[in-house]
Amino acid sequence: MDEDESLLRFGLRPVGAHLDEIRALLRERTERERRAQGDGDTVLMKLCCIQLFNSGELDDTLLIWNAKRASFDASCSIDIHLLLGRGLEATKAYLSAHPSSAAAAALDRIREAERHGEFEGFSAEEYSAFWDTYYA
Repeated sequence: MDEDESLLRFGLRPVGAHLDEIRALLRERTERERRAQGDGDTVLMKLCCIQLFNSGELDDTLLIWNAKRASFDASCSIDIHLLLGRGLEATKAYLSAHPSSAAAAALDRIREAERHGEFEGFSAEEYSAFWDTYYA
């Protein structure tokens, strides 16, 4: 599956079982990318992250973080804002309460970005609308 096929099949705001398919696809592509940079299709990985961002489920935060950390290209392609589908404060609270080292690392990166003003005026709704326009 490529970006166009995923967009056609799931749209930007998938629900239900489609979210599970996107999660599985992102996991599989992340593993490919981790094994060999370029094999995961970071454009498709980014779309999966946007789709999960739009669902706003906090449990997807670490899945997106893991994808972002798969390679240098993935890190560049998958914007840190994509971790914030439920918003900045809710995401920070979720990551603070999560016991994993990945959650701590993601939280540290978010706090660093916050210190540098990367989230000033951030709105999940406006960020989602940006992607609507991008993919229109």
